[in-house]
Amino acid sequence: MPPPAGLPANPAAAEGRLRPLSELPAQRLAPLRGLLTDIDDTLTRDGAIEPEALAALHALRAAGLAVIAITGRPTQWSEPFVHAWPVAAIVAENGGVMLRLAHGRLQLDYTTDDATREANAQRMAACAAAVQAEVSGAALARDSAGRLTDIAFDHSEFNQLDEARIAQVVAVMRRHGLTATVSSIHVNGWIGGHSKWTGAHWAVQALTGEPLQPDRWLYVGDSTNDQEMFERLPLTVAVANIARFVPQLRALPGYVTSAERGRGFAEVAKAVLAAKVAEGRPRGPSEVGNRGGA
Repeated sequence: MPPPAGLPANPAAAEGRLRPLSELPAQRLAPLRGLLTDIDDTLTRDGAIEPEALAALHALRAAGLAVIAITGRPTQWSEPFVHAWPVAAIVAENGGVMLRLAHGRLQLDYTTDDATREANAQRMAACAAAVQAEVSGAALARDSAGRLTDIAFDHSEFNQLDEARIAQVVAVMRRHGLTATVSSIHVNGWIGGHSKWTGAHWAVQALTGEPLQPDRWLYVGDSTNDQEMFERLPLTVAVANIARFVPQLRALPGYVTSAERGRGFAEVAKAVLAAKVAEGRPRGPSEVGNRGGA
């Protein structure tokens, strides 16, 4: 099966990565304990979860596989979905905040204390003002009011910035001492060493009581802010709309789906579930997420 349009026609050109998901051996999927996934344009389309992705989340939970969503979206934006979606947790703001259900009640955990968050908020506000003063057309993301540990500028959701201005926003953030990443819709900036990678370790440890074992978790993403996950985890898949970002990626996912966004995520879930059935290891209710979690 050829790769989706916009991806290298020859897998060798990507050094053995970006291979079609159909080439992923089932024996690599069978031992998985769960999936880690981005949200925007990985589960969703135009801001809403696609029906196929929601059905896939339910099927994964029914099979005893945990799903932890790791996103650049803000805490308040994420709150309804930790209730509505069958996920073990949502790690929001690129690893800054974790949301999960504890006995049916929302539990929030942070990487920093209140005083540190307040001091960081003041620095980030000054940075945001500088971005707006220096970058023509730069606008804070509409979900900014719900952010507790980062700032975000919209480049493709409701506001359009070209590549040059996106690079300007990143440069201003970094000049102010922020970590800056670019997702499919926003440029995010924050203070601290957290990231999607540290957020994955944090969530898995909190939910299972055990350290993250990289070969037991698969990551699904779609853009440049997923690069660290593509680089560090041995098993990674991108949905087909990754094609937009491939020229900018320094680290490529191992595999790519044929469908975009939530339908692509559903492809991944189907492959994982088929591998579990083929191995003959049906599982009962999820063992993940019961440590005060979802």
